[in-house]
Amino acid sequence: MPPFFEDYWIALSKKMETMKSIVIMGVAGCGKSSVGARVAAATGMPLVEGDDHHSPANRSKMQQGIALTDADREGWLATLSEQIRLHPQGAVVTCSALKRTYRDRLRAAAPDLLFAFLEISRTDAQARVTARAASHFFSTSLVDNQFATLQSPTCEAGVLTLNAMQPLDGLQAAVTAWLATYEETL
Repeated sequence: MPPFFEDYWIALSKKMETMKSIVIMGVAGCGKSSVGARVAAATGMPLVEGDDHHSPANRSKMQQGIALTDADREGWLATLSEQIRLHPQGAVVTCSALKRTYRDRLRAAAPDLLFAFLEISRTDAQARVTARAASHFFSTSLVDNQFATLQSPTCEAGVLTLNAMQPLDGLQAAVTAWLATYEETL
């Protein structure tokens, strides 16, 4: 193999080892799954879909309109933290991450973890959750609880805040460009 190919692969391997994971976060209906899938496709990083990691008991509670407690979320956050650790090359994770303590729990898995907060109004979130009610386990009656639980991350380091009502392509491009600025500093 020519030396320049070897140098290229060494540099690429080092970059892959240092890519940062990012959590696409916000209340139900803000577009975490849609944006997360687009960012994962654009970056080549694996997608860890937070909804796929809820326990059957938690899914049942949410279907019945019963809000999850901190204790209910502990196992879910532990699983997502483990998923972040299992992807040292970087991953795109979708997770509501509503409270600072939840975000700090995830940050413990990767101290340089980044967050993209998809900010949305209660009215728009309610409309989106209602529109997907037939195909998603999350009860429309829980939207108000999501807003009551939310502790805005806008003043935290490593957080990009975006208007969730912007076009999906624009949201993906903004997150990808922001993530690239962090990668360039490595």
